[in-house]
Amino acid sequence: MSASPFRTPKGGRIDRTRPLRFTFDGRSYTGLQGDTLASALLANGVHLVGRSFKYHRPRGILAAGSEEPNALVAVRRDAARYTPNLRATQVELYEGLEALSQNRWPSLALDLGAINDLLSPFIPAGFYYKTFMWPRRAWHALYEPYIRAAAGLGRAPSRADPDRYANRFAHCDVLVIGAGPAGLAAAAAAAQSGARVILCDEQPELGGSLLASTSAGTDGAERAEHIAGRAACTWLTETLAALEHDARVTLLPRTTAFGYFTHNFVALNERLTDHLPAPTARQPRERQWQVRAREVVLASGAIERPLVFSGNDCPGIMLAGAARTYLNRYGVLPGRRAVVVTDCDEAYRAALDLHVAGISVELIADLRAEVRGAWFDAARRAGLPVQTQSTVLGAGGRLRVSRVQVASSGASGAGGSPRAIACDLVLMSGGFTPSVHLYSQSRGKLAWDESLLAFIPAAPAERVRAAGACRGVFDLEACIEDGAEAGAAAARAGGLAGARGVPAQASVSRSARTGSEGSAGSAAVRTAPPRSSSKAFVDWQNDVTLRDLELATREGFRSIEHIKRYTTTGMATDQGKTSNLNALGIVARELARPLPDVGLTTFRMPYTPVTFGSFAGTDRGELFDPVRTPPTHEWAARRGAVFEDVGQWKRARYFPQAGEEMHAAVARECRAVRKACGLFDASTLGKIEVVGPDAVTFMNRMYVNTWTSLREGRCRYGVLLGEDGFILDDGVAARIAEDRFHVTTTTGGAARVLALMEDYLQTEWTELRVWLTSITEQWAVIAVQGPSAREVLQPLVEGIDIGPEALPHMSVAAGRICGVPMRLFRVSFTGELGFEVNVPADFGLAVWEAIFAAGERYGITPYGTETMHVLRAEKGYIIVGQETDGTVTPDDVGLGWAIGKGKPDFVGKRSLARPALVASDRKQLVGLLTLDGRTLLEEGAQVVPEPGRRAPRRALGHVTSSYPSAALDRPIALALVAGGRTQIDQTLYVAMPGGDVPVQVTSPILYDPSGERLQG
Repeated sequence: MSASPFRTPKGGRIDRTRPLRFTFDGRSYTGLQGDTLASALLANGVHLVGRSFKYHRPRGILAAGSEEPNALVAVRRDAARYTPNLRATQVELYEGLEALSQNRWPSLALDLGAINDLLSPFIPAGFYYKTFMWPRRAWHALYEPYIRAAAGLGRAPSRADPDRYANRFAHCDVLVIGAGPAGLAAAAAAAQSGARVILCDEQPELGGSLLASTSAGTDGAERAEHIAGRAACTWLTETLAALEHDARVTLLPRTTAFGYFTHNFVALNERLTDHLPAPTARQPRERQWQVRAREVVLASGAIERPLVFSGNDCPGIMLAGAARTYLNRYGVLPGRRAVVVTDCDEAYRAALDLHVAGISVELIADLRAEVRGAWFDAARRAGLPVQTQSTVLGAGGRLRVSRVQVASSGASGAGGSPRAIACDLVLMSGGFTPSVHLYSQSRGKLAWDESLLAFIPAAPAERVRAAGACRGVFDLEACIEDGAEAGAAAARAGGLAGARGVPAQASVSRSARTGSEGSAGSAAVRTAPPRSSSKAFVDWQNDVTLRDLELATREGFRSIEHIKRYTTTGMATDQGKTSNLNALGIVARELARPLPDVGLTTFRMPYTPVTFGSFAGTDRGELFDPVRTPPTHEWAARRGAVFEDVGQWKRARYFPQAGEEMHAAVARECRAVRKACGLFDASTLGKIEVVGPDAVTFMNRMYVNTWTSLREGRCRYGVLLGEDGFILDDGVAARIAEDRFHVTTTTGGAARVLALMEDYLQTEWTELRVWLTSITEQWAVIAVQGPSAREVLQPLVEGIDIGPEALPHMSVAAGRICGVPMRLFRVSFTGELGFEVNVPADFGLAVWEAIFAAGERYGITPYGTETMHVLRAEKGYIIVGQETDGTVTPDDVGLGWAIGKGKPDFVGKRSLARPALVASDRKQLVGLLTLDGRTLLEEGAQVVPEPGRRAPRRALGHVTSSYPSAALDRPIALALVAGGRTQIDQTLYVAMPGGDVPVQVTSPILYDPSGERLQG
């Protein structure tokens, strides 16, 4: 293989013995193992990589990491694996990689969309809002399709994602985010203190800025980077080796921390296979980590700021630090003739490295009037031309920069005759912006540092500390010292008494924080040359220029958030990584306000894009909304059951016989339960085991009922409220032992109730010795209801006397049925004699079939949820979510008797005392019977006091349940009616499509009001 003319003869961290073939826009190229797509393209002399979002201007590679705004590409593995909008700087090269440029037609070099650049005077910021206002309602149908076709980023994939994604939960003592020098030092110090450490970094190699360091320089010690007397690369190798061999440390390269939530909960996205040429089908593409950390150390570094000048978006113009990275890390010569434009020392380091590599540095134009320090002196000794107090007026070139115009500047603006300098590479550096996005997401406060001219972390809201460049410490030795102290302090704060560290962060001197005199840290925020009609870009990804920001302020925008949305600066996948501070500086200048007063825009999650697949994880296809079935599902299907969805469960709604429609089938099932015996699968009820010495205390605090007096072997109907005092859930709870409760919930509320219980237990009542276990899937529940229920079960039950005196209503006993372990509940949701047989789910179907066979002589009938609804409505039993709507209290539905009057507290108790919740005109549960005895009311229909009046009418309430009743031989209904209990025996009206229907208000208990049938 012939050597690339843009590769250095040696050096870098790439493997020169492993060439890799790849294509870009169909053209074949060769890179090396360890390259990114960006470095491989530069090594092949390719600088034009895309077209801009709005104007379709030629764009090149600006940066070397996730801050890259221009080089967005699509990667295609096959017809189904197509990923748009990937940063070429983060795409690792592999054999056969196929990359495509975006937002161009018909080709990258000749894009007809570039006509937008000529039309730019007519399409400034906000032109959408001013132009496309007529005709009304034409935006979606007429304008939007054309605008989206003419502007945008990548093309969305058209096929379902075939890859797998994994998820993992983890806990650690110290989570270190960022594996640069500060992060590595923090992780090492924390691990030495005995802490369990997770260290993550979004790059494929850990090391951060050290990966682009020079271990020695040909012009003396100035270019060599040393740490504690060792070459920086040696320190990096030794530190990583120690961390890799420490069992307490988990190293996560290729892992982006993208979200910081409350209680030190941090979300990480680990990319597992995107760098592999042929991952297997079983390998997950990505893994999302959900980490709960005792302490967090943010060592997320800083982003180099570009400068704003005319034509600063031309391919071949890049950040000085990026050029140094491509040279030292990837062995790539990004150009032949370079001009460096800077107002900080970082660019001098890059210029010296490029000079040693054989690149001609035509000029270092420094915006500062006075420059001193080691890097400046080194540049002078190397013979590099330096021109202070100089500014770049503009850059020229179409598909690649070919020249810049440089002029001396004064306090009043540009001065002197501009000088054109031929070049094919322009390096710019306007200082560094600390990466504070995660700190801001954690609700930590930021402060403006005038010496750094940047926002840095101030008051934390979580157990977090910042270290290194992300808090404005740029000097390498000071950065490592800062990281080591942060790691040791985090370990100490996490309770590891043996934690040691270097002096506290507060002792890091100001000079160490800002670096050497004239360093990047002390650079001014250089926003732009004087106002110009030419294009000086502030936000490369969104095509936002200096003129756009000036226009926004002229048009009256003052809030930075409004300006952001009007101009789109700092939005999209870039999130303003390279543009935010420059934009703030420009707005501050235009408004004549100090920059801190302008404020800072919101850092939205994820700051660096994350695939949708990572969030979806395994919740895709059938697992997106899993279908859950009770043990008897197949049996019911064979019997012709019609099913309905209840939460995620498939439940039998009714069992029609030949020729039966639903109402006939339900009426038959209801009569069977009332006269003989019915069989119902109630396995879907939520079931929670509450266990521990303080179980009864926990139950007393959660539910409105009193549980202390409940004896072992007895059950009680429980009502659960929210903090607002409204009914959240209900169910029967049985006391299995002194320290054990079997609690049932509604089918749809199982997960919500368990989560609420855990929330209180873990955050409010941490002193209680209680453990919660979901047992919904453990027990199959078979309800045997009706006058013959005892006779059906008697021959099958072992070890329990199920007679009325031995096992009265609301009792529970342990025994066996058909030889299977059982918990037998004597409860009823139908108003008839009832038992609920709880057996291990694996035996559910067998026991069901045995009960059905034993009951055939008694006319046993399987029934479904629709029949269950009718039977419970006849008895006035509520269903949470049907008789309740989130604004209903226990007293509203006649459950005031359940509230433990002597209890000092329970969830929602104080809210129940609010005047609005005890008002006499609150809606209360009542029964409704139509006067004609035939009309079936519609659920949700409004109840009104008088008939026939024109709208609007005052509604007293609404119908919550309505069914034909076989037992009463007429339609029945339940309703919530204002002052309902005072309206008993009164006539009201229900508004129906055919007219108002007169109804009699009754007690909600419409069948067997004395409850005799419950006793059998």
